[in-house]
Amino acid sequence: QVHVVESGGGLVQAGASLTLSCAASGPTGVRLGMGWFRQAPGQGREFVAGITWSGDSTYYADSVKGRFTISRDNAENTMYLQMNSLKPADTAVYYCGVRQFSPSSLSFADYRAYDYWGQGTQVTVSS
Repeated sequence: QVHVVESGGGLVQAGASLTLSCAASGPTGVRLGMGWFRQAPGQGREFVAGITWSGDSTYYADSVKGRFTISRDNAENTMYLQMNSLKPADTAVYYCGVRQFSPSSLSFADYRAYDYWGQGTQVTVSS
């Protein structure tokens, strides 16, 4: 199976920037895309951003549009989430997902579209 590892989380002040990375490794094969979800204490899993494997299409939650940028490096099978103008509401555990087998009709914002998940990386934004 595909192994997914997130990194780059940490503690920052409001207004700061942070970049998360997600590395995917394992057997070769067609992959459809990658995405980021987050979960704050007492909250459900929330879609953040998604990107097709080719990188030609990106998707963002309204709460992060204009502040976050998702990208990927196909050569290294790595996805990045550049987070700018961070606010306390962004505090959460951020999870990286990889979709490979799900129908393309499923939205990137639907957690059911992802076949593999990482363990998460904590992002904490102080006031």
